[in-house]
Amino acid sequence: MASSGKLVVLITGANSGIGFELAAQLLAKGTYHVLLGSRSTDKGTTAVKTLESRKLPGTIELIPIDVTNDNSIEKAANSVEENHGRLDVLINNAGIAGAETPLRQQMQEAFNVNATGTAVVTEFFAPLLQKSTSTSPPPRIINISSGAGSIDRRLDPKSVMYKINQVQYRASKTAQNMVTACQWAVYGPKIKVFAYCPGFTASNLGPHNTLESGARTAEESVRPLMDVVEGKRDEEAGRFLHKDGDYPW
Repeated sequence: MASSGKLVVLITGANSGIGFELAAQLLAKGTYHVLLGSRSTDKGTTAVKTLESRKLPGTIELIPIDVTNDNSIEKAANSVEENHGRLDVLINNAGIAGAETPLRQQMQEAFNVNATGTAVVTEFFAPLLQKSTSTSPPPRIINISSGAGSIDRRLDPKSVMYKINQVQYRASKTAQNMVTACQWAVYGPKIKVFAYCPGFTASNLGPHNTLESGARTAEESVRPLMDVVEGKRDEEAGRFLHKDGDYPW
């Protein structure tokens, strides 16, 4: 089996952006078997082929998964159980900012992916995390959040994000943070649980996520996230982390 002797990691929404770069950095370590989660099979297949062409020492496979569809999530979980029997790391990375649609639709779509998707994916995969025998590091759930979801920061006029409204995105990420807190209360401390903000990163999340607008490259943003994946910040489990510390909820 390709994952034999390696830690098995599932990353949702990994066909581009932070998820794709995280997959690349994990593969470069050689000690991980990456399950590249993608809603689009075509985009996921292209991403896997691109990573395989780099001849990195880790191993990878595509896991089709739509975090808004319970049947898709259950099928993915069954596939991982059948092929690997466990999961060592779950990274809930899939996320959206919200399209230019009526506000009610924006709110529903953002919550469905960012908060509900995180909760439901974890519910299906938690039994596989509980079967992990990894102790160094122990199994973990990392929910890719955003500093925009911090209520304290939203109310601080000095925050660099104070003037950004984006209520659908901010509220859905606040909800995701509560999902994280609930997961820590249920699964911790045996399973380490984190909310993690990678910071303003160039990606397809929104039209302003560009290098020209001051965003960091995905490579820069993922490097400190790797510390969380590898257990270097386990004393901070159950908190809302960023590269330099943590945010208030």
